[in-house]
Amino acid sequence: MNHKFKIGLIRVLTTEDQEVLQAHGKQIMEYFPTLEVETKCIPDQYEGIHSPKLCQIAIPKIVETAKTFHDVDMIIVSCADDPGVAEIREAIPGMPVTGGGETTVSLALKYGDKIGVLGITDYAPQAYVRMIPDKMILGKPEGVNSTLDLMTPEGKQSVLAMGQQLKAQGAQVIALACTGLATIGVARDLEEATGLPVIDPVLAEGLFAYFESLRK
Repeated sequence: MNHKFKIGLIRVLTTEDQEVLQAHGKQIMEYFPTLEVETKCIPDQYEGIHSPKLCQIAIPKIVETAKTFHDVDMIIVSCADDPGVAEIREAIPGMPVTGGGETTVSLALKYGDKIGVLGITDYAPQAYVRMIPDKMILGKPEGVNSTLDLMTPEGKQSVLAMGQQLKAQGAQVIALACTGLATIGVARDLEEATGLPVIDPVLAEGLFAYFESLRK
């Protein structure tokens, strides 16, 4: 490969904090050094996406943001609900596009038939509903309603407690259903607490991007 495989990554959480903004791209480049990630966030979505209404508001912004990338080999919408993924595929024909949802579910299926879906909403993201409708055990941590709640010590403890509950309900693997959970790096802690494999959406996105890079 003569040049690094370049990814345009879209964050659906509006932030001026460069550390938060670059967190997912930084993770992907650490996992996969042959990838290069340019990150942009959509405007006026400071709570991210945690309801169907916010998702609908975000989709046109996501598509417009995707169109602003130049010279990228792939686009990732770094959100477990995959908002705008189908619309970007339509708007930019031939461009490989994926999101945190379909990639996470695909990997989770490798580890079991009963998949604990741990996110910040009381509904499962669309990729999870489409791909594993009869295999999901849905869990929402108490007191966690947006990605901002995850960045508190109480939020993290609530996530770990929910992981234990999902295991008690028969989950064989935990699929994180919010990329904010990847931002706080909770997958490893969840694995230690539950003994179950935990699929981190940002790692899943990066793995699929790496596969795409090998096809070039």
